[in-house]
Amino acid sequence: MHVIFEEDGHFKAGSILSETDATAQVETASGKRSKIKAANLLLRFAAPTPNEVMAEAETLAAELDADFLWEAAGTDEFGFEQLTQEYYGHTPRPAEAVALLLKLHSSPIYFHKKGKGRYRPAPTETLAAAKAGQEKKRLAAERQANLAAELTAFRLPEEYVSLVPRILIAPDKNTLEYKALEDAAAATGLSQLRLIERCGAIPSTLEFHQACFQLEHFPRGTGFAEVTEPVDPPALPRSTVRAFSMDDEATTEIDDALSVQWLDDGNIRVGIHIAAPALGIAPGSELDKVARERLSTVYFPGNKITMLPDALIHHYTLGETHDCPALSLYIDVAPDLRVLGTETRLEMVHIADNLRHELLEVEFNAYTLRNPDVVDYPYRRELEWLHDFAAVLEAGRGKADTVDRVDYNFKVDGERVSIVPRKRGSPIDKVVSEFMIFANAHWGGWLAENKIPGIYRAQSGGKTRMTTSPDPHVGLGVDQYAWSSSPLRRYVDLVNQRQLISLVQQTDPAYPPRSEQLFSVVREFELAYDAYNEFQRRLERYWMLRWLMQESITEVTASVIRDDLVRFDSLPLVTRAPSVAGVAPGSKVRLALSSIDLLDISFHAELLETLETPTDSSLVVP
Repeated sequence: MHVIFEEDGHFKAGSILSETDATAQVETASGKRSKIKAANLLLRFAAPTPNEVMAEAETLAAELDADFLWEAAGTDEFGFEQLTQEYYGHTPRPAEAVALLLKLHSSPIYFHKKGKGRYRPAPTETLAAAKAGQEKKRLAAERQANLAAELTAFRLPEEYVSLVPRILIAPDKNTLEYKALEDAAAATGLSQLRLIERCGAIPSTLEFHQACFQLEHFPRGTGFAEVTEPVDPPALPRSTVRAFSMDDEATTEIDDALSVQWLDDGNIRVGIHIAAPALGIAPGSELDKVARERLSTVYFPGNKITMLPDALIHHYTLGETHDCPALSLYIDVAPDLRVLGTETRLEMVHIADNLRHELLEVEFNAYTLRNPDVVDYPYRRELEWLHDFAAVLEAGRGKADTVDRVDYNFKVDGERVSIVPRKRGSPIDKVVSEFMIFANAHWGGWLAENKIPGIYRAQSGGKTRMTTSPDPHVGLGVDQYAWSSSPLRRYVDLVNQRQLISLVQQTDPAYPPRSEQLFSVVREFELAYDAYNEFQRRLERYWMLRWLMQESITEVTASVIRDDLVRFDSLPLVTRAPSVAGVAPGSKVRLALSSIDLLDISFHAELLETLETPTDSSLVVP
């Protein structure tokens, strides 16, 4: 005797070897023996063979129409043998019975299973909905296949124009577009990024890198929503000083300015004047939420994304010829450059000039400082005195002998870039940096002394971190360092300025002790600041590769740092060159450059020759 039985959701055929009331020992054509419950034995027959029945049943099942069967089945539950008898109009052959059973089982939207071999026709509304869903899936699969075919042929479907780069960076993997891209990438053997590139969807690698960054950190765009006009500061006393700032020509967020007063008693009063946007941005206001969300201005070659809207920047930037609200730190200095005392004020300061590096460096530089015969220039007396005092401040921090390094300025003009070396530690750099360090260290100590919470930048063991504790900054040589000098550009500085203003005005601090807001600002700022700096480094590397291509440079000299790591002599570029492994650190080498890829921001550097090796360990590149 042969049987059709159900096992693991499938119908199988076999021959009974032995049987009890509850079970049967069945052997299939493959020789496999199974113990099958009696309830799972759906059909018994003597002939033909199980294999012949299943083969013919599959052929017959393909000819059956599910819609016709559903109409013929009525509305009540039924067994498959009953419907088979009605459908064929005679006692069905085993193959016919099995064929109908297979059709019922493979048509779940038409027939709901109710038991072993038993089914119930789906209600009309349910069937209609299921058919609509099935058609929707069919059309979706067809569309996905068409999209994948277009991508495989390296043609970009219209649907993808607005999806790049989101589909590569933060895709919704449930969409047909993503699934089609995945299918096409597998078919072509390319990564999704390279496939999209082959389809011509990345005409500008620069725009692509910027769009990727903005998608992750500025998903709603870099523009500002409508915010109320920043409020004017309260009436403040007016200072009698005439201050000046020193920034590069692209700076619009002018946070700091300096002034020098020659007092009648021979002493000198230095003013460090910091823009005071905290007077116009109340904690929790719409403007504050904007600043809190961005946390910092983002800088990269050729452009920037400001932390604050232009309206507020223009309202509080230290613009020349204007009287501007400022938080001022005055330092009284003796003729021998000893600090006699300090005072912090909140006041209106007249900004006489915004001096720009590009012009100022021509007049105020290492050469003019040593040469008394140079032609006089504006603020010469003040700048030379400030430089002398800055040197004293620097020595006081134990940092007088700084490492001689070169910085580079990136200037982008359309498709061309110039990378201009600029010696670090120029007189302008020294003056600005020393007075900002003094202000940030002094104000940080003032907050700590008065037990007013603040945010500090600390360093120990070579690691720098943000903290709410006034810990030392070993790298700068100061007991504490609270960023306070760039409130138009960094949210941390804005927060600290609010605390400092509360001290000046003798009011409750905006952030009381153990403020959860202060802790969350620290956490969020560090993450954002690191991401912004990484983007700046990435774009600088991009423009360095653009510059190499622009200038048709295929060979460079470099210094070996260690292992296969090298630093270019003519660019601020550090890279790995595997062929350099084994060359002594500090050696000068000549490298051949090839395979520049602006999408990956990568290239290959190959050792051509070792030009010189160090004879003294002091020559090793730090």
